Amino acid sequence: METYKDCDDVVFQSFLVAGKFPALMAYVDGLTNTEELDENVLRSLMSIDPKEAEEWIQADEHQERFIPISSSGPVNNWQDGLLHLSGGHALLLVQDKGFFLSVTRFETRQIVEPETEPVIRGPKDGFIESMRINTALLRRKIRTPRLKMKTLQIGRLTATSVTIVYIQDLADPKVIQTVWDRLQQIDIDGVLESSYLEEFIEDHPYSPFPQVKPSERVDVVASSLLQGRIAIVTDNTPVVLTLPITLPSLLQSPEDYYERYTFSTAVRWLRIALFICSITLPSLYISIMTFHQEMIPTQLLNSIASAREAIPFPTLIEVLIMEAAFESLREAGIRLPKQVGFAVTIVGALVIGEAAVSAGIISSPIVIVVAFTGIASFTVPRFAAGLPIRLLRFPLTVISGIFGLVGMMIGLIVLCIHLCSIKSFGVNYMSPFAPIRTGDFKDVIVRAPWWKMNQRPSTVHGNPNRQPVSKPSADRKE
Repeated sequence: METYKDCDDVVFQSFLVAGKFPALMAYVDGLTNTEELDENVLRSLMSIDPKEAEEWIQADEHQERFIPISSSGPVNNWQDGLLHLSGGHALLLVQDKGFFLSVTRFETRQIVEPETEPVIRGPKDGFIESMRINTALLRRKIRTPRLKMKTLQIGRLTATSVTIVYIQDLADPKVIQTVWDRLQQIDIDGVLESSYLEEFIEDHPYSPFPQVKPSERVDVVASSLLQGRIAIVTDNTPVVLTLPITLPSLLQSPEDYYERYTFSTAVRWLRIALFICSITLPSLYISIMTFHQEMIPTQLLNSIASAREAIPFPTLIEVLIMEAAFESLREAGIRLPKQVGFAVTIVGALVIGEAAVSAGIISSPIVIVVAFTGIASFTVPRFAAGLPIRLLRFPLTVISGIFGLVGMMIGLIVLCIHLCSIKSFGVNYMSPFAPIRTGDFKDVIVRAPWWKMNQRPSTVHGNPNRQPVSKPSADRKE
């Protein structure tokens, strides 16, 4: 009891087992179901026969017949007892024996669609902050005993539960062991979100590109598990990590698999084109306007020159000013309340852009380029994948403003070399482009129909066959 001095939420209740043997019940108010504790435990222990109680107390093995709780067991030492108590379990101390009773009750929010990953068609359920509910949601999607879950605690003070989820014979055992070993090596006082783990276990910690894929959608994580990947579910956060990943997988939306494959392929091509534009468009504009004006048609060049006639800044400074203003508005829109955030982002961009053009500080073509670049960056389905693009756009813009197209190409070559050199838990980040795996193109460049995607990605360790080799029926023409 001295350990929990000045902890008013920790309750210690003394009572007599069978009216004869002193006992102590300890629990945390707010984490323990006190109604179940009173009805199923205290009342049962206080009303049993004294002889039976004495036999139960003196028994060498744990007996559950007097404790009608689905999950209970002995506590071997005080440290284990503290962990159980902090986790919402009740502790029962009778003479020299201790037991934990699983009578936890946590207040959780409802299962709703994640706001950061909306889809028009598809499941609407998302993860919440309870790890066991999250693992149950995955178990409901994948109803096989081959779905394995291994749990450990990380954090000296928080003792946060972390569960590794994978499908046996699909996930690579070497990757599973690697992830388990890296998680066990983490020595930190607390883990409050899955991003803590992400930075500890990734292969290239200094790379701006994510090497695990965070998601709040149950169907996205379940799909990754069916592809032979591994999921890391962390308690107290709705964000689940999946690994290993590739850059093309970050550009895929869950809705690609719920709509017709023809439409999904067209949207995927558009998304890839806009992804490239979000990186290169400002740099390309600066390079051409500063060093290579001969590449612009004469009529268009005259129109741009007349718009820039009274502008006091060079093109590079214009772009940097507008990019900084756009990123500031984007961050302000995220931090402000939802009702105000959208208005600030849209109205602020319009007002600032129009005022800057009217004042002769920024030319109108720059506003168009930066606005289109910002819109293109929003098409990236994963927020984590869009962050490095927003970051790398600035140095690429500067080097293009200094060296022109040569500088831009050097920057892109360095970027490609970096992407081809990094790996995510042994899987090449640019797979299936580097190295080339033509068999995986059916789910990267295009989204083939489901009856054609009969094999899983080549990174799967076990059975690569998702379905038998498809043979079109007589009434289906390819």
